Amino acid sequence: MDRRQKRTRKAIFIAFNELLSKKAYDKITVQEIISAADIGRTTFYAHFDTKEALLEALCEDLFLHIKDSINHLPHAHGLYQQSIYPVSVFGHLLQHLQQNENKILELLASDNNEIFLRYFRDHLNELVQGYFINQDRKANTNLPDDFIINHISGSFVEMVLWWVKNGMKESPTKLDNYFHAVIEPII
Repeated sequence: MDRRQKRTRKAIFIAFNELLSKKAYDKITVQEIISAADIGRTTFYAHFDTKEALLEALCEDLFLHIKDSINHLPHAHGLYQQSIYPVSVFGHLLQHLQQNENKILELLASDNNEIFLRYFRDHLNELVQGYFINQDRKANTNLPDDFIINHISGSFVEMVLWWVKNGMKESPTKLDNYFHAVIEPII
């Protein structure tokens, strides 16, 4: 993707995020996104086939970044200093959710979250597969991998929803510790 395409994509994301801060996802139209991004309809559709594709790309960008952390690729976002960089990729994901740069928490907690939740869980399943399942599971080896993956992903999503509902009082590190305390015995 060239610089111009990256700038346009960024403008679309920014416009979408601004709209998400003002109204529910299901109330936002493609025309509103186009107007807020100050681009043409053809330009929008050159990047995204639908509003749902934009939503999926938003989720995908977050998870690509998180997957890079598994591969120890550098991060230039400055979210934390190297000395406090989370050990767990789930801690890293929780840090990003706390920052809520792309209004992901609102999307997860909204009444109309089915589409985003599906994308979020799909990407989360891939993360769980790489982080837990491919790491020589010691417990419950008689259970199918897809069952364990679904269970862990579901637990993570429910934990995040609980966190948001309770005002995000716990730090991402503490929440990550809770998550690992519950999940590690089953793997």
